This record gives sequence, structure tokens and C-alpha cells, in this order.
Amino acid sequence: MCPFGQTKQMFTSRNVTARVFERQIRTPPPSASVNRARRFYENLVPSYTLYDVESPDHCFRKFTEDGLFLISFSRNHQELIVYRPSWLTYSTKDDSFVPLPRRASRFDSFFTQLYSVNLASANELICKDFFLYHSTRRFGLFATSTAQIHDSAPSPEAVPGVPSIDKITFILLRLDDGVVLDERAFHHDFVNLAHNMGVFLYDDLLAILSLRYQRIHLLQIRDSGHLVDARAIGYFCREDDELFLNSSSQAMMSQDKSKQQQSLSGNKEDDSAENGLHHHSQPSGSNSFLSGIKQRLLSFIFREIWNEESDNTLRVQSLKKKFYFHYQDYVDLIIWKVQFLDRQHLLIKFGSVDGGVTRSADHHPAFFAVYNMETTDIVAFFQNSAEDLYQLFEQFSDHFTVSSSTPFMNFVTSHSNSVHALEQLKYMKNKANSFSQFVKKMLLSLPFSCQSQSPSPYFDQSLFRFDEKLISAADRHRQSSDNPIKFISRRQPQTLKFKIKPGPECGSADGRSKKICSFLFHPHLPLAISIQQTLFMPPSVVNIHFRR
Repeated sequence: MCPFGQTKQMFTSRNVTARVFERQIRTPPPSASVNRARRFYENLVPSYTLYDVESPDHCFRKFTEDGLFLISFSRNHQELIVYRPSWLTYSTKDDSFVPLPRRASRFDSFFTQLYSVNLASANELICKDFFLYHSTRRFGLFATSTAQIHDSAPSPEAVPGVPSIDKITFILLRLDDGVVLDERAFHHDFVNLAHNMGVFLYDDLLAILSLRYQRIHLLQIRDSGHLVDARAIGYFCREDDELFLNSSSQAMMSQDKSKQQQSLSGNKEDDSAENGLHHHSQPSGSNSFLSGIKQRLLSFIFREIWNEESDNTLRVQSLKKKFYFHYQDYVDLIIWKVQFLDRQHLLIKFGSVDGGVTRSADHHPAFFAVYNMETTDIVAFFQNSAEDLYQLFEQFSDHFTVSSSTPFMNFVTSHSNSVHALEQLKYMKNKANSFSQFVKKMLLSLPFSCQSQSPSPYFDQSLFRFDEKLISAADRHRQSSDNPIKFISRRQPQTLKFKIKPGPECGSADGRSKKICSFLFHPHLPLAISIQQTLFMPPSVVNIHFRR
């Protein structure tokens, strides 16, 4: 049986393609031969392009990782429109000379609209760059927000310099029928929604990073479709930290009150006792203590420096130089980004406030910490130029991209599973003038943005070679090229397998306009959409590339 029940019209149960898919997905081969099951894609490529297809004026976001849905948003960023890839329902005897029927040039020949749902309300807009997919239950996570406020009023608990958004709403929706299952709102906060940067989904666990209040909100997505609070990591780390601090504060207040009564009755004219009482009173929690996550970070750094030396005199000298001298720099660090490594560990990126709110953090100092959520301990700490972290990234990069249980994601090319990707990385390393700067550049991608790569076989570097400056598996807009993007066979280096031209068939009339393009590749079908537009946002040029 075809493993994609919703796309039976594409593959019949006796179709050889369906049987190969079954072998590929249900019984994935070992990592050493991870790409052998996909070699039939060398001859199953998009061979025909429909240029400037008559399509709805929507913002097309992406295919889900299992290929069942195409996600798009209305131009006014109010509605979600979901399509089901339906493929062509006819064929021709001669692919080369027989023209396709006129209806083939329509968008609805390839995609069937399932529904349209209004997600935004009042003054909120859908974030068109944010979408996460829970493949097991076919849940989609979307976000709406009000406008960003750069000069927001200061808050005693907020990080100065971080902008504010009056309301951010996360919406969990069942993609089969468009039913909204649950919502979670954040008020006067800031979560980086662009390209899923501030949110990470691992199985049923969801991490949402509040940049403004420096909290990692952990939620669980239940099978029923409910978002359940699990924990918030930041000012507190353990579930009973707040209870412990409150009880300690009450005990200290009662002791101070008792001392005050004794002081007033024993020596009313002694002003120093009263002044001392004020000094020992409990100050506000937001100003008196470092956050729990920051205290654990400082403790780890202190112990690492302490354990470097066995002689106490050398220890003190080393601590003065490496810890106390940089103490305030460590205190001022904020969390930029976070991702799951597994169900117990988080990879957290720290840096300055300026680097956390700007688009490019290349020139800002940054650090990486591995945090154990069960023990609430920092278990590793690296600077962004650390060679040992880079070696882990080079050899085990698959472990940094464990964001989905979808079987298709097992085939995403990385340095760990592709000799071609590893060779390209080593070529860049040997070409770099400074190894330290090369390491910083490579580690910029950490922590990885969740679900940011396409599992399409046409990005498999064991099968095809292409210009990564023009197109790649990464979910990013690219500068458009007037020349076709070529996909060359790896096993037959001189053989052009197919090419994709993102713009109009005859080229753009205005070559001066700067154009950007995006590519949406289906995860397992020879089907892709290219969308080209200029910076001034006139109607987009939508092309459909498919196998005829």
C-alpha cells in the first residue's frame, strides 16, 4: 500500500514508485548508505516548467515535511489557506511535442484548496515567516502578533534595549480540517518569530524564548491538541524555586520584624540599629538576585577555571584573570536563541543585548551552553570560536538538527552523512585566512532554527550538484538570477539532469530591479514552486516545475 494515503491519486498500490517509497521510508538504511534508496530520483526529476502560472495572490510558505499540505497566507496576513497537492489528472503520449491543455496552466491543476481560516483578530497579523509542523498528529503551529514597539516603556523585569510587542498569540491548529485546538498568548513581550528563530519543536515539546524577560517557556503538545505548560526556565530553574524563595523571604521578614521590635524596646535612641535593619530588609526580587540560569552559568565557569589548576595560588591568579575580570561581562549576557538537543538537554546561545536584537550578530561576542533540564545544571560552555565545539559540529551535525520525527528528515544532507558536503566544508576551511574566523562563521548557524531545511531529494548532495549561492535546502529567500539554476548529476559529472528558472520565461523587462525568489520543493514528489518578486512587491511571478 502506498505510504501516503492522502495522495493515492498520485501513486497506485502497484506502482513501482510507491514500492520504492515504502522501502525508503519504512525501512531506512544505515547511515553509511543513507542515500542509496533515493538513487531513482536521478531519473525522476522535474522536466517541465509552467511559467507565470495563474495562481491565487497568496504568500506561499512551505510544504509540510510529509508533503500532505501546502501552507499559505492571504496578502493581508489575516487568513491561513491550506492546499493539498493533487498532481495532474491526465497524461499525454508525447511529452516533447504535444502541448498541455489550457487547464494545466492553472494553479488548481496541481493543488486543491482544503479550507481558509481567519487566524488574526483585531490589530494582529499572521507572522508569514513562522510555521511549525507536528507531523505525528498533523498539527500546525502558527503565530499572530501586533506591531513591534521599539521605544517601549521600561519594565523592572525586562531587559533594557529589547523591543516589545503588545500581544503575541500562538495558535495550534489541526491541518486536516482547520480546527483551532488551542491558543497561548504572551503580552508585552518579545519572541523572535522570523524563520522560527525564537521557537523550537522537538517531538511533543515546545520551547518558546522570551527575549524581553529572558525566560524559556517549555510547553507540551498533548495528543488532544492542548498546549500544557511544563516549566519556565530563566529567573527560576526548578519547579519549587519560587516557593522556596518566597518562604525564605517570609522567614527573613519575620526575623527582621522581631529584631526591629527588640531593638525599639531595648534601645530606642540607637539609630544605627534602625539603619542596620534597613540594610538587611529583603529587596525586590528583580534587583537583588541574578536569575537562576545566570547563577548556574557563573558557577560552571568558576568551577571550570578552579579545576584548571591544582595549586591554590595559581587558582586565585587564574580566577582573577579569567573570571573576576570578566565577571560583569558574564552577568550582562542574555539568551539569544535556544534549541533542543534531546528531551533533557538544551543548547543555549548567550550574547550581548545589541547582538540579540539586531539582524546580524556576526561581530558580537557569543557563547554556547548546554543545559540539563533535569538537573538544572550547565554541563558545557563554549565561546563561539571554540575549536572543540566546531569539531563536534563537523562530525555530528545531525545531532544539532533533531527537530522532527518525520522519516523524510532522515535524508537531509549534512557534514555527518555526506562525503560531498564534508569535502566542501573542508575546502572552505583550507581556503579560510583565519581558522578562528572560519569557526565563528560556521558556528553562526547554531542553535539551528527549527524545521528550516527541505528534505527534498533534489537537495541531496550525493545525487546532485548545484550552486548553493542560488538555491539550497535552507528555508531562505535568495537573490534571483536571470540564468537557470542547473542540477548536475554527481555520478555523471557532465550530465545536466534538470534546471529551474525562477523568473518569467522570456526574462524580466526591467533588469535594474533587484529581485528575490523563494523555492518550495515537495519533500518526495518531482514538484517545485518558484516565486519571484521585486523589493517593491508587485504581483509575484509563480512558476511550477514538475515531471511531465
